Amino acid sequence: MAMRTARTALALLALATGCGAKVTEGGDTETSGKQASGHYPVTIENCGVKTTYDKAPQRVVTNDVGIAEIMFALGLEDRMAGYVAPDYRADREAVPWKDGYEKVKWLSKKEITKELVLDAKADLVFAGWNYGFAEGRGFTPDALKKLGVGSYVLTESCRNGGAGKARGVMPPLEALYTDLTTLGKVFDVEDRAAKLVAGFKKQVAEARAGVPEEGKRPTVFLYDDGRDKAVTSGAFAGPHDIITKAGGDHVMKDVKDTWPSVGWETVVERNPDVIVINNYGDATAEQKKQFLKSYPPLADVSAVKNDRIFVLDYVDLVESPRNPAAIAALARYLKGVREQ
Repeated sequence: MAMRTARTALALLALATGCGAKVTEGGDTETSGKQASGHYPVTIENCGVKTTYDKAPQRVVTNDVGIAEIMFALGLEDRMAGYVAPDYRADREAVPWKDGYEKVKWLSKKEITKELVLDAKADLVFAGWNYGFAEGRGFTPDALKKLGVGSYVLTESCRNGGAGKARGVMPPLEALYTDLTTLGKVFDVEDRAAKLVAGFKKQVAEARAGVPEEGKRPTVFLYDDGRDKAVTSGAFAGPHDIITKAGGDHVMKDVKDTWPSVGWETVVERNPDVIVINNYGDATAEQKKQFLKSYPPLADVSAVKNDRIFVLDYVDLVESPRNPAAIAALARYLKGVREQ
């Protein structure tokens, strides 16, 4: 215990003196020490909090696979101390950023903790609300701030609403482009970020070519998980833009949140033409599909009755650089549905 306490104290001292930033009232961060020349200092806004960096973070720890891939897509592997992510089923060998997984240390397949962050000597944690940050277990930007560790919050997960519990403040793809652009400023790779955003916008525009006008699109429901109720996507989670830009009519577009739960009666009432399954969690995509097809209340739902069920991986559907490719894949499927 004494050795661990001493190690933690040393880690705190290194973080407080080495990250080049100090926290001020209101959650903002100001630079400390000498200001770097050229690009720095740079001030960014993330989920309503302004932060000034006098240099790029050097030891970033990310939580969740989509967030790690944002860093990989920006070519920032050398600025990472490691990533935390479960062992999802998605084939990491098939992604353009597979080198990132080979270069950066996989710190844990379990939940991210303050102890893990300190042991990694992190100067910045890049996570999101319900993507690592959670008040219930005390892992929050404010808690990390007290340890001298900075935070960047995934824009998809920014809090909204009076209670501060609903998530999402902008359309999902805009959130992705915002994070790429903002992190480009933080790490002085703005040209790389701009090139990525331009390429993704072009990919999405090509996928949208030939998409029919509203009113002539197949209706689509996203099934994440759940038996008693269905966990699904609201207007601020990635699936909304993926469905909409692929040529579908998202049946939960009126829910101003990211990942809410809804009763099955809502699914029956909205009668989607297509159901998209999120492939993650303890249940396989095939198990989820069999549940949907065997659950009596859904028997007359168009997507179930006509076996129009499409599978995308978890990392395709949360904010990540895989979103544009997911739009293209779903657009091809929905085109086939329209032509039936």
